[in-house]
Amino acid sequence: MVLKNASILVIDDDADVLTALRLLLKPLVKEVVTEKNPSNITSQIERANYDVIILDMNFNGLVNTGNEGIFWLNKIRNQKPDTSVILMTAYADIDLAIRGLKEGASDFLMKPWKNDKIIETITTLVSRKKSKASEKENLNSSSVEIIGDSEVMNDVFVKLKKVAPTDANILVLGENGTGKDLIARAIHDNSNRRDKPFVKVDVGALTSSLFESELFGYKKGAFTDAREDRKGRFEAANGGTLFLDEIGNISLGQQVRLLTVLQNRQVTPLGSNESIPVDIRLICATNIDPNILADEKKFRKDLIYRINTVDITVPPLRSRGTDITELSHHFVSLYAEKYNKSPFSFDSGFISKLKKHDFPGNVRELQYVLERAVIMTDGSVLKPEDLVFSSIERSTIVTNNLTASLNLDDIEKNAILNVLEKNKGNVSKSAKELGITRAALYRRLDKYEL
Repeated sequence: MVLKNASILVIDDDADVLTALRLLLKPLVKEVVTEKNPSNITSQIERANYDVIILDMNFNGLVNTGNEGIFWLNKIRNQKPDTSVILMTAYADIDLAIRGLKEGASDFLMKPWKNDKIIETITTLVSRKKSKASEKENLNSSSVEIIGDSEVMNDVFVKLKKVAPTDANILVLGENGTGKDLIARAIHDNSNRRDKPFVKVDVGALTSSLFESELFGYKKGAFTDAREDRKGRFEAANGGTLFLDEIGNISLGQQVRLLTVLQNRQVTPLGSNESIPVDIRLICATNIDPNILADEKKFRKDLIYRINTVDITVPPLRSRGTDITELSHHFVSLYAEKYNKSPFSFDSGFISKLKKHDFPGNVRELQYVLERAVIMTDGSVLKPEDLVFSSIERSTIVTNNLTASLNLDDIEKNAILNVLEKNKGNVSKSAKELGITRAALYRRLDKYEL
């Protein structure tokens, strides 16, 4: 049965609801955890991975607007964006249901619920999650492992799985340090050419004099130091995949020579008049903005069309949500083993500090920051002060963009957000601290759609 290995977390301040759902689900699933206090949500989902969370929308209040449920839904989505959340309330409100779904809820159920309906809903959500995990596992069965469960990375996995078995030319886009080379390798390892060569060339680093000899090869005597025949990278990759990294940095002259080879599917080594047929699958990568590539003064459009049958954009780390937590555990474990250190645990503020950093150097910067932390720390617990961000990268701290606004509505909205965050969504405490009534706070929550 689909549910036999599923873990479910139920959050409701009504003990009878918790008991009823535990009795209903316990015979069907691996684990049912119940929680009465929503303030414990953060620690609950940090300790364990739940397949589905059933979340009540109203806690400890006489006014049932559902805003507290929306608040905690957003907290869950920020911390574990790929966990399915079912919102539950006794107060029928279509607008509230739509709002919850827009905020990322997977479904919306009314109290009293129908047992068959809630089991069917959980089954569907667990099946969908397993299907996504299976796709990712297939991709990671290659020689590289791509870590990430965020929505943006799952979009990359879906696209990768579709294009890998084809021979389509792929252009991989993304900032420096995002892992474009891992995507290229995963495409090859999941293609029909997986048993053939995978050849990588950093063409952006090749001088004009080296470009042709490296890519197309040369014959003995073709130039002063050509003491023997040498195959170029195209010929070396014959039957397999050729990965041209930093393609956006080659000159217009180099682009012409590359285009000719791609059109004719054959290379002519330097010093030879004989063309050699080549059968390669081409993957290119660049960190240059596509709009700049579209400028014909810098990059030929006919070459763009040749190399870009399909493009895959690798998202920056700052857009990948909780992937930073998974990546941090991976790198810390890796470097603890490398430097013969005991396993590390994380202080509560460690991941929080990482998430506030903008990471202009992306995953590569994260990797270096964590390696340095592992080397320099003396204890077994990594703390915020163990994190030192390199001045090489343009480090910026992510701040709420409302802070810079002098608009009165923005200032009020920002104050409400900060107080709710401080009080972990408790509306009564937040209203008291803001100096207004609960009803007045709820009116403002509705006004700002919080």
